[in-house]
Amino acid sequence: MSFQAYLDTIHEKTGHTPEDFWRAAKKAGVLQPDLKATEFVAWLARDFALGRGHAMALWAVFKDKGWASAPKK
Repeated sequence: MSFQAYLDTIHEKTGHTPEDFWRAAKKAGVLQPDLKATEFVAWLARDFALGRGHAMALWAVFKDKGWASAPKK
């Protein structure tokens, strides 16, 4: 499955775009400076019934757009 296919499937399943998920994450208080991918994946599974692969595709978008960053070591 291509990266875009993951995003298309997410939109078909939830009706949400990455920007919608960004707004939802802000509203839910998920976007914190120390946010880890595992926490993000758990939130998407709990609140949107998304699997790990789809959640990681969204994580990649969040990182690419600067909405989330990998925690500093």
